[in-house]
Amino acid sequence: MVPALLFVFDIINTMFVVYLIQHSISQEIYIGFTKNLEKRLESHNSNHNRATKRDSGEWILVYAEAYRIEHDARVRENKLKQHGSAIQGLKRRIKTSWIENKK
Repeated sequence: MVPALLFVFDIINTMFVVYLIQHSISQEIYIGFTKNLEKRLESHNSNHNRATKRDSGEWILVYAEAYRIEHDARVRENKLKQHGSAIQGLKRRIKTSWIENKK
């Protein structure tokens, strides 16, 4: 792993993270919450999660938000999952970050 990315993971792993990943083949998105982003990404890519289990391809981190307070992160995750306007707004803000510039 790139040293700068390791530094980011060290900082983020002390916080609660809401993240958005995208599958490299199907381009599906998944929104989640974790205390350890590095381990969670490894878990998604090793098919340990039923919701993200795929025969091929990998899940790629597209976006993450870090929170000091767990409650704040859970509220944000739920808002992104349950409110169409929240996820649509985020998708517009990060439109050039998508695999294949997915809109």
